Amino acid sequence: MMERFKIQWRNSTKKDLRNLPRQEVARVVSAVGELADDALPHGSQKLSGSERTYRIRVGDYRVIYEVFAESRIIEVQRVRHRKDVYRE
Repeated sequence: MMERFKIQWRNSTKKDLRNLPRQEVARVVSAVGELADDALPHGSQKLSGSERTYRIRVGDYRVIYEVFAESRIIEVQRVRHRKDVYRE
């Protein structure tokens, strides 16, 4: 069995979560938790222009995360509504 990934949340991402409706937070946290076992689940998409940044969809929200395969770490970078996620 593969070693699980460690999930790391940026402080800014924790702030993103506080801006979501409560029921969406549970769905997002659950989906991110599943990344520990499968960093690239079905439906995840690699973002163009980046070596190791991916996106998963959770309802109308998008979770942007970076996979550090060698250190077995996933860093969650952004959680935003799909209409806002690609704006900086």
